[in-house]
Amino acid sequence: MTTSDIQIVTGHAPPRLPMSYEEYYAWADEDIHAEWVDGEVIVHMPPFDIHQTLLNFLNRLLAEYIEFEGLGVVFIAPFEMRLPAQKSARQPDILVIRRENLDRLSRERLDGPADLVVEIVSGDSVRRDRQEKYREYQDAGVPEYWVIDSRPGRNRADFYRLDEEGQYALVGTDDDKWVESAVLPGFRLRPSWLWQENLPSVRMALFELLSSEQRDRYRQSLFGFDA
Repeated sequence: MTTSDIQIVTGHAPPRLPMSYEEYYAWADEDIHAEWVDGEVIVHMPPFDIHQTLLNFLNRLLAEYIEFEGLGVVFIAPFEMRLPAQKSARQPDILVIRRENLDRLSRERLDGPADLVVEIVSGDSVRRDRQEKYREYQDAGVPEYWVIDSRPGRNRADFYRLDEEGQYALVGTDDDKWVESAVLPGFRLRPSWLWQENLPSVRMALFELLSSEQRDRYRQSLFGFDA
């Protein structure tokens, strides 16, 4: 099967193709945004501009902080997170891998759960992000899961964290002034940033979220001296 064999149709449900994981792996390439789930390939529709704007902002903000603190790495879709126990190969919008788990990372994929996954809801992904992936990520042991819904009239953010029983607990929403991450020590997000007509610059947002001690170190890393 080739990319040309697929006709992307409009509507809320993305196309699904029966395929083994081996067939999916041989067929998919870096230009295809598709996921494999229990014998079916789900081909996703191209995202809208607001989706990509939020994706770029969150990716750059997380990447800048993680590099600054030396915590790990960040990837954006399409990059595979293979969850064998859940019989799925997902391509989260954003996934974060802490430094101690980099041994599970290869050129092709992450084998096992990321430490943080961010999904930005689009018109055809509501059920997938809020139900299917919610269950998969919870059962696979993804410690933190952020669901950002930027559809017109929604502007909703939900932040989940695994509790002691291995179930997701809601630990923050867009109503909170700050939402702190448990897997990225010192990182916090102001949900109101996400709904501004003009997002703040990544550097301004980073300075706002940093503690005073971190700001001093960040200035030092930028300028080579205390500013």
